[in-house]
Amino acid sequence: MFLRQRSTQPELSDSLELSFAEVANNYREIGRMNRFFLHADPFQRLLPKLLGAARCAALSLLDVGAGDGSLGRQLERWATRRGWRWRVTNLDRNPHACRLSPAGSSVTGSLLELPFPDNHFDVVIASQVTHHLGDEAEVVQHFREAWRVTREGLFLNDLHRNPALYGLVWLSVRIAGLSPAMRKDALVSVRRGWWVKEWRELAAQAGIPDARVWLYFGSRIILQARKKFVGAPA
Repeated sequence: MFLRQRSTQPELSDSLELSFAEVANNYREIGRMNRFFLHADPFQRLLPKLLGAARCAALSLLDVGAGDGSLGRQLERWATRRGWRWRVTNLDRNPHACRLSPAGSSVTGSLLELPFPDNHFDVVIASQVTHHLGDEAEVVQHFREAWRVTREGLFLNDLHRNPALYGLVWLSVRIAGLSPAMRKDALVSVRRGWWVKEWRELAAQAGIPDARVWLYFGSRIILQARKKFVGAPA
């Protein structure tokens, strides 16, 4: 069956050998796709439901694998329009990507070994990150680390590996006018995606209790979990 097995083909844009100009251009192209697929929508719709509107008045968030920080900026603006104060810290392994984020909001580091103490952020989020990881062991470690540093909520999503999404992405990258290299990467991303049952098993291995994993509008997998509130970070 098509896409039954997850691909391990590398994405060209993941290379740390790319120049700053190349990374910046890649994120401009990714931004066009993210706007088309409304990549902030799950967070805007579902985080207030997970935490409650009152709790959303002031939040510290960590965006893991944040790239150029565009998701964090969008969420901060969206929260401000609602009278909320959200402060997003972006973490990415690529220093060039971190340079594209506002000064002071980005940290260069590995999502497999987050450079933060336990329970440091109110919420940890990630969008379309796990398909960049090499194997299930890395996904388990990513989940475990994200759960470690959140005080209250975990909200992750990524691509669901299925033929319908593959066809939609094939068409969308052409409509958006992406370069040949980024067209290829976009399709590789879908082939590197996951299934709901895989995420459920990996969340259990990571020791995340009562994790809810489900399919969001047929294109994305969402994992959300709530941790017992443990008080303010030091």
